[in-house]
Amino acid sequence: MRRRHVPWKNGEPYPLKEVIRLFGDLLKLSRWSPPRFLVTGFALIILLGGLLLSLPFATSEGTGLRYLDAVFTATSATCVTGLVVVDTGRFYSVQGQIIIMLLIQVGGIGFMTMATLIALVLKKRISLRERIILQEAMNQHDMEGIVRLIRRVFLYSVTIEAAAAVLFTLRWAADMPLGKAAYFGVFHAISFFNNAGFDLFGEYRSLTPYVDDPLVNIVSMALIILGGIGFVVMAELLDYRKKRRLSLHTKVVLSVTATLIVLGAAVIFILEYTNTLAPLTWRGKILASLFQSVTPRTAGANTVDIGALRQATQFFIILLMFIGAGPGSTAGGIKVTTLATLVAGVHTMIRGKEDIVIYEHRLAKDRILKALTITMLAIGVVIIVTMIVSTTDQDKPFIRILFETVSAFGTVGISTGITPHLSDIARIMLALTMFTGRLGPLTLAYALGGQTEKQLFRHPEGKLIIG
Repeated sequence: MRRRHVPWKNGEPYPLKEVIRLFGDLLKLSRWSPPRFLVTGFALIILLGGLLLSLPFATSEGTGLRYLDAVFTATSATCVTGLVVVDTGRFYSVQGQIIIMLLIQVGGIGFMTMATLIALVLKKRISLRERIILQEAMNQHDMEGIVRLIRRVFLYSVTIEAAAAVLFTLRWAADMPLGKAAYFGVFHAISFFNNAGFDLFGEYRSLTPYVDDPLVNIVSMALIILGGIGFVVMAELLDYRKKRRLSLHTKVVLSVTATLIVLGAAVIFILEYTNTLAPLTWRGKILASLFQSVTPRTAGANTVDIGALRQATQFFIILLMFIGAGPGSTAGGIKVTTLATLVAGVHTMIRGKEDIVIYEHRLAKDRILKALTITMLAIGVVIIVTMIVSTTDQDKPFIRILFETVSAFGTVGISTGITPHLSDIARIMLALTMFTGRLGPLTLAYALGGQTEKQLFRHPEGKLIIG
């Protein structure tokens, strides 16, 4: 007779295969919509991560951490943000840091991607429903090639992170023991590629000690950009030699990303030339300007003191954080494709044309409406959270509260330094904002709303005076 496994009987937990089987059964039985399933999945991972981080073994002094602060950290890690209420490098033990690193990895490429990879290793068939959820998780138009994309996502992530970890290790081996340098290399490669921004250097310094170090700056920026453009874009770039063409999506992501980086670096260089950049060499000025332009793509690392920037610079970085990076990536924000759609729509209206055209392709009306909806929902979230935090923490400057809020929504993580000093209510609001920013306000709205029904009629057209 086959022995039946009983959970936690005589200290014996479920075998791994049994857990995976139960997960698959729950997935098949669940009649939730894909957005609701994704929201619930991320929430459960955050709550579990918070529980682990609150335990004594996760802290360096063995004292444990308040569950609220642990959940905040778990949210920041899973939503690949980087905002922290305690110093990651000093407060957490190695075990706690590894938990954070795993949360970053799962949150960056998505828990459904990880579950699918495990299923593929075990040669489990990916059902139609699971493919629909993967389509939603990866923000794809259709399910064609979705499993193949998941395999490539894993391959790209591991390859890029491994290469960066080796380069970081070689550089930091000159500053610390080889074992510690290797650990730092792996942690920061995972953190920066997934646009998380967590660091282990202590005292909330991030990469400020390496402001003029070419290798650290270039490798970090490459990780941030590659993680931010999206896996679909990476796949197309690698296949370019064979296909000799790029899709409209890839062209828009690459062109807008490059424009924002160059424009951002120029603006930051001009505004901060006599301020935070003043003590640096010309090489340091250029690297710092570029890095502070790249990092608002939702990376979270910084090489200069963000709190010391001029208010004009901070506000400009707020705009970059709100935009974010590419869809289907490890980044947040409204996304560069949304910005391109809105700008193209304004340009079309000013010129008196009817169709919105980008790179000789006409955009469908549903794309335009989706871009407007995402932008308006994002603005609404930022306004509401900023007002609440400004009310609960009236002693903090408004520009800094707005900065932290947009940093949370864009899952960026760079901070002016006030997050560890915020009230509990403010921390809860920022945690919810990070959660909303990672999943997307539209996905969250679909998850919280009821089932949509196809409209069987159209109302008569009305005339409304605009402007």
